[in-house]
Amino acid sequence: MPRSPRSPSKTTLPTLGSLGENFVARWAEAEGWVILERQWHCRWGELDLVMGQRSPTPSPSVTEWELIVFVEIKTRSSGNWDENGALAITSQKQAKLWRTAELFLSAHPTWAEVPCRFDVALVLSQRLRGEIDLSQINGKTVAIASGYRLTLQEYIPAAFS
Repeated sequence: MPRSPRSPSKTTLPTLGSLGENFVARWAEAEGWVILERQWHCRWGELDLVMGQRSPTPSPSVTEWELIVFVEIKTRSSGNWDENGALAITSQKQAKLWRTAELFLSAHPTWAEVPCRFDVALVLSQRLRGEIDLSQINGKTVAIASGYRLTLQEYIPAAFS
């Protein structure tokens, strides 16, 4: 009896969170940001996205970055329990992100004096079935990947200090 083809391993398929992170990274680049790191890990946790805004007049004595932003990305399907991920950014999560960012900056000492902020990106995902009707997009920032429609529901600059 012939064996059925193996389904792809879960590790080879992108997770919904990874799809959301890829989507926000592409959106940020289109907005003029430079992606410095993605999924940066340390013992405290992970920074989903670290991006920089170039200084308009860099000098040899100053870093080229005017601002560094740590972005926490929450990707949720409709009908979620936590207001599209906003409620998942608890004070404990903020403290964990802060410690992780401190370790990131200690690993990149030339950026330690650059102003930093924490942003939050809330991405809504919708599983697609059948044909895709692009007329329903209504001008929102949308990406279609791996069978999902992703929408940047809300981008919150300086979401916490």
